[in-house]
Amino acid sequence: MQKRIALALGGNAITTKHNFSYTEQQAQLMKTAKVIANLVKKGHSIIITHGNGPQVGSILLQNEADSKAEMPLDVCGAESQAQIGYMLQQALHNEFTKRGIKKKVCTVVTQVLVDKKDPAFKNPEKPIGPYYSRKESLKFKNKYRVKLVPGKGFRRVVPSPDPQDIIEIDQIKQLAKESIVICCGGGGIPVTLERGKLQGIRAVIDKDKAAALLAKKLKADTLLILTDVDAVYLNYNTTSQKKLKDTSISKARAYLAEGMFPHGSMGPKVQAAINFNKKTVITSIDKAEKALAGKEGTVIRK
Repeated sequence: MQKRIALALGGNAITTKHNFSYTEQQAQLMKTAKVIANLVKKGHSIIITHGNGPQVGSILLQNEADSKAEMPLDVCGAESQAQIGYMLQQALHNEFTKRGIKKKVCTVVTQVLVDKKDPAFKNPEKPIGPYYSRKESLKFKNKYRVKLVPGKGFRRVVPSPDPQDIIEIDQIKQLAKESIVICCGGGGIPVTLERGKLQGIRAVIDKDKAAALLAKKLKADTLLILTDVDAVYLNYNTTSQKKLKDTSISKARAYLAEGMFPHGSMGPKVQAAINFNKKTVITSIDKAEKALAGKEGTVIRK
């Protein structure tokens, strides 16, 4: 059955954990393009969003290396959207051409509205950039909060407010009628509305929560979240680990409340499924097709 799928690509679909080079990202995106092409061949309508963690961290460091050209965090997020979008749309174009798939691809650099009064602004928790020693971290004290990660060092942390609206949603809807649209990259560029004017703000939006909002706005049939594990697990990485194959939103909500899914890994993905409130599939990129057919991964539904 043909479906409209909101596809959220995790970082492993773009790069490996240890290599953020252009060559490595290009190689990973070529693999990702093959999976997406398989879904398009089956007639599915695909809208794509993606993570940007390593890329935006690198861009931030490059900006800070030259104080005269330094850009704020929201602009760094915009740069990462364009960078990843360009590479992914080129990989998809080449794969589609090779297979004779007559489908256009475009990237929309997307702004996502957040509330300036979101509690996240008083309690920043989203880590960005590399680890630092205590002494090195002092250079950020006037601009960022820093947080100690035991055994690893200090990292800068920024607010991660909930997405409220997608500024370019009407354009995305129009483009999606004829093209595969890559949008809301890295959760989107966080902006606030001040006296009728949009304004960027120093924050990072969770990619999976933004994907859930995008899926709702586009009335998608399925939210497909591709990550670095094949499914959602209870008691992950313990002797009592158990794979969740098919569960309800109400049960997922209860597991989340129990602390079963860590905030920094599977938690936001399960929360995104709850927010979407329809059918969400969570799996690894190599099992995407089988997961959509109910043979792999985790399905969370009403």
